Amino acid sequence: MAQSSNFSIQAPSAVVMIRPHHFTVNDETAADNRFQVAERDASDLSPLAYAEITRAAALLQEEGVAVHLFEDEGSDTPDSVFPNNWFSTHPGGYVAIYPMRALSRRRERRSDVIQMLKRCYRVQVVIDYSGLEPDGLFLEGTGAMVLDHIHRVAYAVRSERTNPVVLQRFCSQFSFEPMLFSAKDPRGADIYHTNVLMCVATDFAMIGLDMITNSVRRREIVNRLERTGRRVIGLTNAQIENFAGNVIELQGENGRILALSTTALLSLTPEQIDIIGESAKLLPLSVPTVERAGGSVRCTIAGVHLPPRN
Repeated sequence: MAQSSNFSIQAPSAVVMIRPHHFTVNDETAADNRFQVAERDASDLSPLAYAEITRAAALLQEEGVAVHLFEDEGSDTPDSVFPNNWFSTHPGGYVAIYPMRALSRRRERRSDVIQMLKRCYRVQVVIDYSGLEPDGLFLEGTGAMVLDHIHRVAYAVRSERTNPVVLQRFCSQFSFEPMLFSAKDPRGADIYHTNVLMCVATDFAMIGLDMITNSVRRREIVNRLERTGRRVIGLTNAQIENFAGNVIELQGENGRILALSTTALLSLTPEQIDIIGESAKLLPLSVPTVERAGGSVRCTIAGVHLPPRN
């Protein structure tokens, strides 16, 4: 089906990705990330994850997405492949830096990434929330929040990684309406990050509705999404487990694309694929090793919503 080539502030045309040299599954984050796969011997995972990110970045570049690819050669940042948690960028020249719950994840913050953004894009203000960490207040970026940049709504699942006070502060400073809700997996565990549960694209939204515990709040979220003119694609619990919610819309050279993992694509129904295909080209990326750490394609991509200098 034909995809739209119209520009959308929801779909960034540039991204930041981190290529890991010492990837492993992070034991420190396993307590509340049920998407992780425990590893007895993860010594062979690093070259596989490195190759997956290398190939994913190349495929995005082939579609016309500008990829700022950074190397992580450190051995004490096992989740560095997921940069979307520690910073986000916003139209108008704003950058946010976030407070992270795990000590190992705080080491992921990199001044060279921020300096690149300032060098290549028009950055007006950098707001750093990381000073809230000693107070036990966390908001893990666009993992904790799924942002509707067009209609200024921040969808967020309650968890130990999403503090309502910090969420409200972010929304006040960045002019978003907070939509906070509770969601649990079939085993009764809290969903740790909102971006494994849902994606907001320009013309559609994908969301695991059955995991939202309050039926009234569930209806409010659907209504809020539908009021923006989006088609709401409900995802089953099994599809969420296969990372179908952990996807991101990007702007390619020939129109919008939906970057998702091959795992996620295989879980979608033909009808869901057709709905997405009316608005965006589906671009499957194979990241099975990275997914063992509890995140998928969306987690590996930090969108750049800043105006370029050139």
